[in-house]
Amino acid sequence: MMASNKIMRINEDIKRTLYDLLKNVKDPRVGQGMLSVTGVDTTADLRYARVFISYYGQVDEKELLKGLKSAAGYLRRELGRNLSLRYTPELIFEIDKSIAHGAHINKLIDELGIGDEGN
Repeated sequence: MMASNKIMRINEDIKRTLYDLLKNVKDPRVGQGMLSVTGVDTTADLRYARVFISYYGQVDEKELLKGLKSAAGYLRRELGRNLSLRYTPELIFEIDKSIAHGAHINKLIDELGIGDEGN
């Protein structure tokens, strides 16, 4: 139980720190749209961290992932400086589609007129 609490705390620290660091990435592929770190899933041995990114706006997902992959070294190095971890995990980026999916569902509901209380 204690180990999982530690991992959860590390995940939160990585998530918060990466969110700030992403603003400093100069790569235009990463600068497109509004990015958010929605979650981090670190392996128990702290070797790898899956980082879930969501975005708002028109974004080329393939280019965004390429940009994040090329910035991973910089982000990992800065994470190591900001967090006092014995080992800084290798970052694996994935697109989190839940926010986009939710926005799409809301749009469909709006188009159907469901949820209008005034009718």
